[in-house]
Amino acid sequence: MQKLFYKRPAALDYIMIIIGTGLLGFSIQCVFDPSGLVIGGFTGFAIIVKEITQSLIPGGIPLWLTNIALNIPGFIIAFRLKGKRFVWRTIVGTAMLSVWLYIIPPMDFSQGDYILAAIFGGCIAGVGMGLVLLAKATTGGTDMVATLIQHYLKHYSIVQIMQVLDGLIVLCGLYVFGIRAALYAIVAIFITSKVSDMLMEGLKFSKAAYIITDRYELVAKRIMEELDRGITGLKAKGMYSGEDKCMLYCVVSQKEIIKVKEIVAQVDPHAFVIVSDAREVLGEGFQEYTK
Repeated sequence: MQKLFYKRPAALDYIMIIIGTGLLGFSIQCVFDPSGLVIGGFTGFAIIVKEITQSLIPGGIPLWLTNIALNIPGFIIAFRLKGKRFVWRTIVGTAMLSVWLYIIPPMDFSQGDYILAAIFGGCIAGVGMGLVLLAKATTGGTDMVATLIQHYLKHYSIVQIMQVLDGLIVLCGLYVFGIRAALYAIVAIFITSKVSDMLMEGLKFSKAAYIITDRYELVAKRIMEELDRGITGLKAKGMYSGEDKCMLYCVVSQKEIIKVKEIVAQVDPHAFVIVSDAREVLGEGFQEYTK
């Protein structure tokens, strides 16, 4: 029997944290900060602090310093709620992000183009954030706060809570950098959250098919033989006719759904087929469970 559970090596998690924070550091230092895009998070707040303090300190307070200082209270709370393992990985993520912000030289890759900054920076930051969250860690800041809030509000995802928190910080940035930069920052946050969501939930989308037909046995047999996919028969009742029916349910890849519809059309042209997206499928023949 195929093993569905496997334990990912801890070393791989830390490699993902290092790479993810590196991508985040690059997007912040070389895209968002030069463009004045306050993309939320403690790093976004650090951009505001840096801009405000430039009149007091040459260059303003460094991003890495503000990032570390703001995270200390969060670590204390996280230690009590999530335990040593979560806090340790978060400390590593926060420290690595601060290190990257310190060693990456500030460069303006977007050259003042807000559209390029929002799209290019958002994609890079989304991949970086996704890698860090997949490693069961955060970089501190609003993603750590969102993780702590999600401990109590489990019906919301971490990314959804982050969007709210980041939105509040963007509003603060509105008064510092103006409405234009704030609007593009919202676009960057949206792209970042969508990219990180896709990375966390998986990119191998599948299709789920509900098939209502009187010739369900033949349809099921052909799908199992020709596609080598399992199929489940569900008891159903037609409320108009009052007849008991067998509704077939199967999950296949996006390419295989074409063949499923062809088989159904050949066997029973009058069959009723409902096709929907299956965002993530775990189990034999699809994606393995990660422990």
